[in-house]
Amino acid sequence: MRQNTVSKPVIIWLISGIVLVVAMVIIGGITRLTGSGLSITEWNLISGTLPPLSEAEWLVMFDKYKQFPEYQKLNFSMDLAGFKQIFMWEYLHRLLGRLIGVVFIVPFLYFLYRKALAPWLVKRLILILLLGMAQGVMGWVMVMSGLSENPHVSHYRLAAHLCMALLLVGTILWTVADLVAPVQSSSKGRRPAYTLSWWVLSAVLVQIVLGAFVAGLKSGFSYNTWPLMQGTLLPDVFQGISIAEFFENGVAMQFLHRWFAFVALGGIILLWYRVRQQFWVGNARQMTNLLLLTGIAQVLLGIFTLVLRVPISLGVLHQLVAVLLFSMAVLTVHQLRQIALVKADRTISSPRQLV
Repeated sequence: MRQNTVSKPVIIWLISGIVLVVAMVIIGGITRLTGSGLSITEWNLISGTLPPLSEAEWLVMFDKYKQFPEYQKLNFSMDLAGFKQIFMWEYLHRLLGRLIGVVFIVPFLYFLYRKALAPWLVKRLILILLLGMAQGVMGWVMVMSGLSENPHVSHYRLAAHLCMALLLVGTILWTVADLVAPVQSSSKGRRPAYTLSWWVLSAVLVQIVLGAFVAGLKSGFSYNTWPLMQGTLLPDVFQGISIAEFFENGVAMQFLHRWFAFVALGGIILLWYRVRQQFWVGNARQMTNLLLLTGIAQVLLGIFTLVLRVPISLGVLHQLVAVLLFSMAVLTVHQLRQIALVKADRTISSPRQLV
C-alpha cells in the first residue's frame, strides 16, 4: 500500500495538468470543426511560438498555405482575413501544447530537486512526460496526412491523436487518485463489479474512437435523422462492402457510432446495478451515479448534435462530455479497485447504510 505523503502542491500541479489537457482537447475540437487544422503547414517547435507580427509575415504564412491542396481545392476563394481566422485556432492549439510542456516539465524538475516525489511517482511522471511528447508528435503526423492530394486528415490518425490525449488524461487522473486515495488491500480479491468496470471503460473508449472516425470522415453531416437513417434502420451501404471499405465508409461509421452508444450505456447501467447490489465501502455508489448520469447526458447530446447537423457549439460540447465520461469511467475503475466488499453479516445490516 502506498502511503499518501505527497504534498498538496504536487496534487494541485497534476490537476492543473488535467485541466490544460482537457482545454487542449476542446480547442482541438474547435480547430477541427472550423476547418482550421491544416492552416499551419510547418512544425517549428521554437520559432512557431510567436504568430505573424506584421502584414508581411502574415502574407508569407498565407503563401505557404496556398501551396497545399486544401487551399487549392477547397479554400481557393479565401482572403487573408479568412486565413487569419483559421490560423489563430490552430495556433492557439499548438501554443497550448507548448504551455502544457512548460507547466509539466518545470514543476517536475523543481519537485525532483526538492526530493518531494516518491520513486514510484517519478517513474509515473516520466511516463506522463513521454506520453505528452508522443502526443505532440502524433498531432503533427495527423496534420501531415492532410497536407496531401486529399486535403483531409486521416480519420485513423485523428482517432489516434484523440486516444493519446485520453491516455494522457487517464494516466494523470489515475496518478492523482493514487495520491489522494491509496490502494487498500482486500482479502476477497477482485470483485465482479471491478472486472465489469474495465469492460465499461473499454466500451466508452471504443465509442469515442467511433466518434473520431465519424468526425474524421465528416459523416456527422449526413443522415441527420434519428432513430432512422433517412427512413431506414440499416442503410443499404452495407451490401457487398469489404472489411477494409467498412472502416472507410462514413455512413457505416455513423451507424456504428449511433448504436454502440447504447451498448456502452447498457454496460454503465449494468455496472451501476451491480454496485448498488453489493456492499461497497467508500464512494463507489456516488461514482457510478455520476457515471450513469454523464452517460445518459452524452447519448442525448449526441442525438441533438446529429439532428441539428453538428453546430460547432454542440460538437465541441459533445467532445468535452466524451472526455468527462472517459474520466468518470477511469475514476470508477480506480474506486472499485481500491475498496473491499463488506459482508452483510458484519457490522452493517443493509447496503443502503453505505450510501
